[in-house]
Amino acid sequence: MDDPVPITRSLDNIMKSLRGTDRIQVGGLFSKWDDAVGAQISAHVKPIKLDKGTLLVEADEAAWATQVKFLSDTIISRLHDVARVDIDRVEVRVKSARRGR
Repeated sequence: MDDPVPITRSLDNIMKSLRGTDRIQVGGLFSKWDDAVGAQISAHVKPIKLDKGTLLVEADEAAWATQVKFLSDTIISRLHDVARVDIDRVEVRVKSARRGR
């Protein structure tokens, strides 16, 4: 008979198999976003999803989406330093007027 496995470990294994990441990284990303990118960017850009090393963010305007594309290497580095999250790339989408309502 196998020893019991903590449910958190089971959830981590499930998330890692589905998304290539774990709940601690996902939680760290969302909870430390403001600290990692700063108040100005976080006011206009929000993380949406972390999937297999790709971070999807949503900007409220096209100009902020462009800014994030230019700063993606810096954002990746800051998220690693501040939240201990490993990200390979950042994808950006612009929030549509319909989605925001």
